[in-house]
Amino acid sequence: MSNKSTALARIRLSFDGKQAEVELNDNPASRDFVSMLPLTLNFRDYNGVEKVAYPPRKLSTKGASFGLTPSVGDFALYAPWGNLVAYYRGFRHSGDLVHLGRFTSGIEELSKMDGEFSVRIEAVQ
Repeated sequence: MSNKSTALARIRLSFDGKQAEVELNDNPASRDFVSMLPLTLNFRDYNGVEKVAYPPRKLSTKGASFGLTPSVGDFALYAPWGNLVAYYRGFRHSGDLVHLGRFTSGIEELSKMDGEFSVRIEAVQ
């Protein structure tokens, strides 16, 4: 069963004068995330594969589909740690990931960011 369901909303990530956009899937974790917006989070690189950030609280995963083999541009929740994950490289399958959506632009710029950096996340009308 695919967890890449119909679109819920679009979000914009603004960082270092650049922007990226994500089309969110319509699932419980994505809806919970949208309810927190707008917010500013600190992202950092993890494992040379992804950029990660921690929202102010863990997202609800009740009723969410778990499991993803991430590819470039996937936006996900790593449920055990409660962190958001923006994949700029593919990685192995994890049953602990909830697919939140896909980047439609800007993943290349996000991948080039070094160290810890601030990202403003807002819903796009």
